[in-house]
Amino acid sequence: MTATEADQHGRTGESPTAPDLEPQPAPGATPPRRPPLLAKAAAELVGTAALVAIVVGSGIQATELTEDVGLQLLANSTATVFGLGVLITLFGPVSGAHFNPAVTLAEWWTARRGGPGVTPREVAVYVPAQIAGAIAGSVLADAMFGEPLVKWSTHDRSAGHLLLGEVVATAGLILLIFGLARTDRLRFAPVAVASYIGAAYWFTSSTSFANPAVTIGRAFTDTFAGIAPASVAGFIGMQLVGVVVGLALVALVFMPGRETAE
Repeated sequence: MTATEADQHGRTGESPTAPDLEPQPAPGATPPRRPPLLAKAAAELVGTAALVAIVVGSGIQATELTEDVGLQLLANSTATVFGLGVLITLFGPVSGAHFNPAVTLAEWWTARRGGPGVTPREVAVYVPAQIAGAIAGSVLADAMFGEPLVKWSTHDRSAGHLLLGEVVATAGLILLIFGLARTDRLRFAPVAVASYIGAAYWFTSSTSFANPAVTIGRAFTDTFAGIAPASVAGFIGMQLVGVVVGLALVALVFMPGRETAE
């Protein structure tokens, strides 16, 4: 989930002074040795599939264990936090672990304006892989719990306050990822991004989808984490608005300072 500059300080939790330590890119960072495009596409597809399987599967499990909606959301968000952190750590060195077209497009935009990031060719591969992975993850979760493999969700999420929640959730995610990149702290991305998503489950009205691919995938399951197909376009539209807001905040908050004259 991910930003634009390679982390120069090594693996999370390890000393940057270790002599044999190689730079490890966090989500959105460009790896020091660029893997083949096929490997990147596979990482984005498998990572996004796993993420959606975690979100949908934990939602199904939670509803089978308790009727308390608060406990259901707690279980769902906790599983997502741990799962997302693991996936970013695992796939970050390969593709940047975007798992999110909003992040991919934001990184492409920053690269287009002179910064490092994904190329148009990579965008053309990443986004379909993310969407296909999200759908596959939803189907897999339903299969594991004996649900219909594909059943359109009936969970309407079209209310205005939910759409506002998606703008806030996505803008905050973009601000976090690219803010970490601007301050050379991408080594914290696995923990920081997972923690933010876990918090946003609770402080946003929409429970923080913040991801067009995940939104599409969750329309394929009529379970706790689902979203009605009629609500998908509105969510994706607000997520793209959130990308613009997030990048604007990054430019404002992390603008380059002036050099002090001696």
